[in-house]
Amino acid sequence: MVAVDCAYEIEGRGPALYLVHGIGSRKITWNALIPELKDHFTCVTMDLRGHGDSPVPPTPYALDDLLADIEALRARLGHEKIHIMGHSLGGMIAPGYARNYPDRVLSVGLLSTAAGRTEEDKAKLQAVGDAMEDKGVVPVLGTMVERWYTDGFVKARPDAIAARLKQVEDTPADVFKSVFWIYATTEMGPWLHQIKCPALVLTGEFDGGCTPRHNIFMAAELPNSELVILDDLKHSIMIEGPERVVPHLRDFLMRQRHACSGVIM
Repeated sequence: MVAVDCAYEIEGRGPALYLVHGIGSRKITWNALIPELKDHFTCVTMDLRGHGDSPVPPTPYALDDLLADIEALRARLGHEKIHIMGHSLGGMIAPGYARNYPDRVLSVGLLSTAAGRTEEDKAKLQAVGDAMEDKGVVPVLGTMVERWYTDGFVKARPDAIAARLKQVEDTPADVFKSVFWIYATTEMGPWLHQIKCPALVLTGEFDGGCTPRHNIFMAAELPNSELVILDDLKHSIMIEGPERVVPHLRDFLMRQRHACSGVIM
């Protein structure tokens, strides 16, 4: 397992806050939230390996590869301890990092992600993955858009939809499929109880893959968690509803910052 030097951006001041995007996305996913966080936190966003401006090592990738990339970036930037939050696949990377590197993590955020999947859930993901392997990524994008955004947002913001689709299309197909399979086959249920730091669990009411049921399960498994379910949103909460997401993130993080005020950063 060899870590890669992922592309990153830093903005703000205060304790380090690492923000991790999902499948086929980019570090700019967090741009709408950073203005509300940067006065209190050093916000670090990154492109996962194979995405955006980061190197594209040969696939397949494993979850541990992505965790090693986070650790390499933390070491490079010299942050002793970090808050880490992730969306979708990033919501698996964040607790995975906290599990592998517990002494480095102050708090964790699991946004629009899933654990406790049923056999039916797994079968649906398998079908999507098989369709991508058979037909390619682009032909299944319509199904993804329906899962990511509400109908009203799709009609009102075709520019945002087009920008998101371009991100996916610009991601090498083998990379997209590789990280999709990480997302589809990772089951956090057996080890979430090992995450002792404070955790925020947040999803949209109508997220079909990362449902309230999955998030209630995760919150119950995590020893020190808070659960938020945002009504009338689907999966892409940072694009469709950043103004509704950020108050919960900011409130949670500020409480952790005050609790950790004696920790040297």
